[in-house]
Amino acid sequence: MTTEVVAIDQATSYKEIARLMTEQQVNALPVVTPDGHVAGMVSEADVLRKEERNFRRLGTGLPARSRAEKAQAEAGNAGELMTSPVITIHPDAPLGAAARLMNAHRIRLLPVVNASGKLIGIVSRRDLLSVFFRPDEEIAAEVRELLTGLLLAEPEDIEVQVRDGVVTLVGTLAREDLIPAARRLTSDVDGVVTVNSELTGPAAATAETPSGASSTT
Repeated sequence: MTTEVVAIDQATSYKEIARLMTEQQVNALPVVTPDGHVAGMVSEADVLRKEERNFRRLGTGLPARSRAEKAQAEAGNAGELMTSPVITIHPDAPLGAAARLMNAHRIRLLPVVNASGKLIGIVSRRDLLSVFFRPDEEIAAEVRELLTGLLLAEPEDIEVQVRDGVVTLVGTLAREDLIPAARRLTSDVDGVVTVNSELTGPAAATAETPSGASSTT
């Protein structure tokens, strides 16, 4: 997450938005209210609607625009140009959740808000990539802590091996139905590429064979 966020208010002009995007090398800007809440987002696509409008005047055969797109093409400030409501995320959410939101909504930047809904940072797709630079030892330590804490497994019962972000779990859990949960919890850890499970449940009790006395004649 980046905490030094370039934000604008609803009165920011179209030209100022274009200037900020160019100078700061960002492809979207959060629009905030006077008390710091996120009111909307202005993306490069929103800004380019006006240029598209000028191109349409030349009589090109572009597909018809929606009412919202037409309004954005005539916008003069951020309040008229922004997309709202905004998809946001909380700072304690895992990066995997941020990635799913960004992919599902096809967005490049995701505002981070606190419990009051105020902007405190922003997550970019580059931030999501940087998590895979996390050291294997750090990933292994978090996985061990997670599995022993949430699944109540003894540390000596589970071996966590990590190589280039690929986690291999070896050992025995108290119940076999906990194995899928262990895989799921591990895969949600930041920096994990994939999970290989060699976990097993408790050893099945050896079936006792009734002993019958053999008679000899």
